[in-house]
Amino acid sequence: MMAVDSSPEVPLIASPYDLRVSLGEKATETDIRTALETGECGFVHSFTTGSTVDGPGVRVVAWLTGCQFRCQYCHNPDTWKMTNGMPVSLDRAIETIGKYRISLQVMNGGVTISGGEPLMQHRFVLNVFAGARKMGVHTALDSNGYLGERLSDEDLGLVDLVLLDIKAVSSDLHRRVTGMDNEPVLAFARRLAELHRPIWVRFVFVPGLTDDVEEVERVAKFAAGLGNVQRVDVLPFHQMGRFKWEKLNMDYPLRDTKPPSPEATMNAVARFRAAGLNAH
Repeated sequence: MMAVDSSPEVPLIASPYDLRVSLGEKATETDIRTALETGECGFVHSFTTGSTVDGPGVRVVAWLTGCQFRCQYCHNPDTWKMTNGMPVSLDRAIETIGKYRISLQVMNGGVTISGGEPLMQHRFVLNVFAGARKMGVHTALDSNGYLGERLSDEDLGLVDLVLLDIKAVSSDLHRRVTGMDNEPVLAFARRLAELHRPIWVRFVFVPGLTDDVEEVERVAKFAAGLGNVQRVDVLPFHQMGRFKWEKLNMDYPLRDTKPPSPEATMNAVARFRAAGLNAH
């Protein structure tokens, strides 16, 4: 049986900006398959506490490993490979959240599961959310939406809020940014709208890549047309993850890209607001 939980040398509570590799390298293919099928174990990069930017209130955030996108601006490329994360039992994950239950409730917060792409490990996500809901803790899923079809309508009942990362509406640009098609993402967004499930849209604003005015307006129009978007966060590109690409000997395509100016970012925010959205 695969050994789970981190050793004393590898704490669960850490920063997502820490470089973490090969923490689950002892897991066999059978171990990984079993974990994905049962959701009794997950591969976790880290847990962070006190976040105020990953959903309402103060949050505990679980950062899972495994992602099928290869976003040019990813600041956590070490989360792409699932076995870079540490194997953590479901009981341990729920126990970690439980330590902060009272504080999360008092501060109108909850637990957010992010990644990587958390729906790569959707059964683990749902099991953690079920445990959180039993404790009266609000749940949020931060996802790129590509694997949204893995969740049934009943599954979505365990998710209080979806933080949906919309990289681009234009299919060509989305492929350029992520290497993948965006139709499953847009389909998931439309499905959430039909089910009246609340969404916060996240849009990463990158000079020379996603800052085209027409593209920003296309994303704004799409989001506004859904009818269930409570908030839009325009996230200005930064270089905080550049060192990870270098440490992993990966070619970083945006190594010379500078963060957008505050004025340019606010101009993008204004275009979302002009579409009738609560944008920040």
